[in-house]
Amino acid sequence: MRYAVLGTGIVGRTIATRLSSLGHEVVIGTRDPAATLARTEPDAMGTPPFATWHMAHAAVEPRSFTEAAAFGERVVNTTAGAATLDALKAAGSVHLAGKVLIDIANPLDPSRGMPPVLDPVNTDSLAEQIQRAFPDAHVVKTLNTMNCRIMVEPSRVAGAHNVFVSGENKGAKQQVTEMLVSFGWPESSVIDLGGIESARGAEMLLPIWLRLYGALGHTDFNFHIQGAH
Repeated sequence: MRYAVLGTGIVGRTIATRLSSLGHEVVIGTRDPAATLARTEPDAMGTPPFATWHMAHAAVEPRSFTEAAAFGERVVNTTAGAATLDALKAAGSVHLAGKVLIDIANPLDPSRGMPPVLDPVNTDSLAEQIQRAFPDAHVVKTLNTMNCRIMVEPSRVAGAHNVFVSGENKGAKQQVTEMLVSFGWPESSVIDLGGIESARGAEMLLPIWLRLYGALGHTDFNFHIQGAH
């Protein structure tokens, strides 16, 4: 399978690394590949520059958003929520049409201080905005409720815990579930919340996730829905 992972931050790198390790052909999308490779300083979160990661993962080629989306049979959005729609517009609706578009982003807005708030919230979600903007794509919201290391290595958290999927297309959700199983998630841990509107609930878990991170002092935790199966 050919995957295009949009976004070169820690989430995009983690997802791209895992997909590549599973034998998929993976490219990673950014607005300007040359500029991304030229950066030499860590980002605001202290993440090492992309070039450092890329030296150890040369098989994952950086491409523009447009080129990456054209390449991928499936597209994974890991861009910052505020930049997502612009990134996907750069990718091009023609390159997203008919494809499963896996949305892992969260619409976090830090402009009013920390911890960041959600925008949109309650009556809309980033996933719904994506689906409206790209009606021919099969948007599936998933993996946004946990740290990226747990996304690809769920055994970091002991015992049973859950991952959610939201989307309008049942076939697309099944394909995403199969990807999650390949990451190590038991199929019984995947909870289908329903249509894309249900992504509002998944995105609205982020405020409590951030508070838990502050209280626990680490990110090796996740949500377990007792009695789900």
